[in-house]
Amino acid sequence: MQPFLQAMNFRHACKKFDPQQKIAEADFQQILEFGRLSPSSFGMEHWRFVVVQTPELREKLREQCWNQPQITDSSHVMVILAKSAAVEPGSTYVKQLFGRRGLPVEAEQAYLERYAAHNASEIAPYMNTFAWASKQCYIALANMMTGAASLGIDSCPIEGFSKAGVEEVLGVDTAQYGVAVVVAFGYRAGEQTSRLRQPLAELVEYR
Repeated sequence: MQPFLQAMNFRHACKKFDPQQKIAEADFQQILEFGRLSPSSFGMEHWRFVVVQTPELREKLREQCWNQPQITDSSHVMVILAKSAAVEPGSTYVKQLFGRRGLPVEAEQAYLERYAAHNASEIAPYMNTFAWASKQCYIALANMMTGAASLGIDSCPIEGFSKAGVEEVLGVDTAQYGVAVVVAFGYRAGEQTSRLRQPLAELVEYR
């Protein structure tokens, strides 16, 4: 079986972690690198990865995450923040990220105008900037979870949380960021629930 498919078959939403097993620092750095290297719309890298380490903070975080044990039992917990103000058209951040491409002035300006036009026609009518940035964060999330699985490390994406509560616990500057998702990494303990999926015939349409 191909390595990627092996990782996909290994990966599942781990509900029960072994609190005694810890991820080696080198392996966790690899997981972070999987996130850093992920693609994003217009290359804006809409994410910030907050690794919550202190036990006291993780206990407070658990309270805001429906008291789910993965928050405190896993080896590592990460809160992925979505950038909001930074990725608005015309921001210094957007100009900096387009600027690193080393394009001629005219080409860079054309990209900035296209970015603003896309925001006006394809983002603003359907969602706010936070929602759009969160979509990009999920690309990094998926890559980190599958990458972790390739290392034999389990994960659990968590959406069951109070956004405002998590932001308060972490002291998030909500003018700049919003909590997109929480994810736990570690090693499974005991039997896990079966993973259920629909057959391809129910999901794929050819035209």
